[in-house]
Amino acid sequence: MMGKWLVNGRESQSIGVDDRGLAYGDGLFETIAVRGGHCRFFPEHLQRLLDGCERLRIPPPDQAVLQSEAAGLAKDCDHGALKIIVTRGAGPRAYAAPSKPRPLRVLGLEHTEPASAEDVQLGVRVRYCEMPISRNPALAGLKTLNRLEQVLARSEWANPDIREGLMLDDRHSVTCGTMTNLFMVSDNVLKTPLLTEAGVTGIMRNKIIQQALSSGIETRELIISTDDVANASEVFLSNALIGIWPIREIDGTDYARGPVTLKIMQALRAIGVQECKV
Repeated sequence: MMGKWLVNGRESQSIGVDDRGLAYGDGLFETIAVRGGHCRFFPEHLQRLLDGCERLRIPPPDQAVLQSEAAGLAKDCDHGALKIIVTRGAGPRAYAAPSKPRPLRVLGLEHTEPASAEDVQLGVRVRYCEMPISRNPALAGLKTLNRLEQVLARSEWANPDIREGLMLDDRHSVTCGTMTNLFMVSDNVLKTPLLTEAGVTGIMRNKIIQQALSSGIETRELIISTDDVANASEVFLSNALIGIWPIREIDGTDYARGPVTLKIMQALRAIGVQECKV
C-alpha cells in the first residue's frame, strides 16, 4: 500500500466508480524515482505525460500543480516511487467520451528499498513470455492505464529468481519487458527495439540513448528478433526505477556485463542514476 494518495489535491484513497480510468483504462500514468527527497527526471516525466494527454485528447493537468504536489509528497522520502495517474474523469456508461471531460489527477508515494547489488553487478535472469504484446501505432509509446497484457505476461512465472519477462509481438519481434525497455550490443553497436507500433518509450530508455550517443557509441532503433538477442554480446534492461539491469541469462542463454553496458552505466551514474553501481 502506498503511504499517501492525493486525489485532485486532497488526501484520499478513493475514486468514483464512474471514473473512466477505472471502467476503461482511459488515462495515463507515470512512475518516477524519488531519491533524496527529489523526483528524478521530473521534467521528462511531466513532458511525456502532457504529450500523452495531447495524443489521447485528455485536457492536461496544470503543470505547476503537478509539480507542487509531487514535490510535497517526495520531500521527506529518501528512496521511493511516485506514481502520477491522469484519467479522463467521470462519465456516463458506454465508450463515448464526455463532451466536456473533467480529468482526475491522482498522485501516490511508496517508500521502496534500494536495488539488489547482485541484480546490478551480476545481472538478472530473464525469460520470454507467451503473452504477446499488441501492435497499435496510435497508442505506441504511451504509458496508458491499460496494462492487462503486461499483467497476464507477468503472471506466467512465480520463480523469484526470474526478474523479468520479455514480450514479443505477433511477428515474434522482441518489443520490451513487462516493465522495462530492452537494449542489446552487437558488433559494438547499441541496439534497442523500435517502438513505433508497440511498447512504452521509457524515460530511462531516452536517457540511455542520449548518453550512448554523447559517449560515441553507435546506437540504432530497429526490429529485433529472438535470434538477434541470442547472438548479442551484451543485453540489459532499463526503467525509471532500476536504472539498468544487465542480463546474465535468458532461457538458458548466458551473457556477461560487458564494456558497453559498463560505459553507459557510468554515464548514467554521472547524471544522478545512483543505482548504476559499476
